[in-house]
Amino acid sequence: MRAIPHPALKDVTLAQVLYALSDPVRLGVVRQLSREGQATCSALDGGRPKSSMSHHFKVLREGGLVFTRTDGPAHLNELRRDEINERFPGLLDAVLDAARQQD
Repeated sequence: MRAIPHPALKDVTLAQVLYALSDPVRLGVVRQLSREGQATCSALDGGRPKSSMSHHFKVLREGGLVFTRTDGPAHLNELRRDEINERFPGLLDAVLDAARQQD
């Protein structure tokens, strides 16, 4: 199985992070990972088509928000919270707090 590429956080721009968080589906994935720690792609898809979710996970990875590793046939995702907080202090917490307030 081929390795899943992940950018170094030093190479991720604020625009990439904000773009990744701008979509409600991707924001939902980030919120769920924030609560659960890690989850498989299928646990995060919300019944959406695999092709659509593949795109969303790619954008989240390219935005430096999610780390995906393979575990047998499953892909496990986790939020790169510590790295994001180091690169963009307070950003992720502010976005997640704002999203919670809209519920």
